[in-house]
Amino acid sequence: MKLPAVRPRATGRVTLADVAQAAGVSPITVSRALRGERAVDPELVLRVQAAAAKLGYVPDPAARALASRHSAHVAVLIPMLSNALFVDLLEAVQSTLRPAGYQTLIGITHYNASEEEQLLREQLQHRPAGLLMTGLERTEAARKLMAQSGVPCVHLMEASGLEGIYSVGFSQVDAGAALTRHLLARGRRRIAFAAAQLDPRTMQRLEGWRRELGAAGLYEPTLEWLNPAPSSLALGGRMFEQIMGQKPAVDAVFFCNDDLAQGALLSALRLGVDVPGQVAVAGFNDLTGSDQMLPSLTTVRTPRAEIGHAAARMLLALMNGEEVATPCVDVGYEIVVREST
Repeated sequence: MKLPAVRPRATGRVTLADVAQAAGVSPITVSRALRGERAVDPELVLRVQAAAAKLGYVPDPAARALASRHSAHVAVLIPMLSNALFVDLLEAVQSTLRPAGYQTLIGITHYNASEEEQLLREQLQHRPAGLLMTGLERTEAARKLMAQSGVPCVHLMEASGLEGIYSVGFSQVDAGAALTRHLLARGRRRIAFAAAQLDPRTMQRLEGWRRELGAAGLYEPTLEWLNPAPSSLALGGRMFEQIMGQKPAVDAVFFCNDDLAQGALLSALRLGVDVPGQVAVAGFNDLTGSDQMLPSLTTVRTPRAEIGHAAARMLLALMNGEEVATPCVDVGYEIVVREST
């Protein structure tokens, strides 16, 4: 099929009109053909597709959204991409949204409320069809932006019972309390809580730990080891060394995340500390490699993929104007008991 030559535009960007000229059809026919409308003659569809492929035409989603008043993208704001927790979440979200015709625009907040607010402001300028936001805590300005935009939003990783809030997650407080009860049931009495990053969900786990130790009459402020630095294996190792020097000695450490706990187990091997004989070690999230540590790590398994799928399905319903029978979906968690406790 020979197509007429098209002179490149000054901007270098191939437009719908360029494809129409090359295919010898009208721009509206190009638009309908590329959208897959059945009313377009199959021969014309082939001509349009050939012209688009030859010219390297890429549809402009912003222009399409403006013309149809319907955006094809969903904004997803997460704290970090270096954490496997959020990678699992994103993969589940995308695998649910893509078959429905939606693309994800990812924003990284770095656990910074002001940065999240700015990203939200920028994303809303692109008129997203929906929002997926991590957690429930944010600035008042961000809340107002979300409310005034009218864009459907589902919150991830936390379960909220508040009216008008759509969320998929679990109780971080209850999960922290459950892991603490496990350590108490194993006979541990001086249980330290070691945390980094100190984001809202970490502080909720701390609340659960405080609640259970307080109820057992065992809470001491000196058992809290809180570091605002990013969570990592190296930091976990350093924190473990510091905690092991505490007097009187602790007999268990609840780390707020598995990477800290993994670093602690590596440090224990270097120092010759018997885990769990001398001290028990537990983590949170059941990240990759936790079952392969020596000893294998006791942790809280969080269903990231399930949260991603369920939140994306809920958002699809909201974007389609459907009623959501259960605005708050609690997917729960699981205490995974391994050798370290």
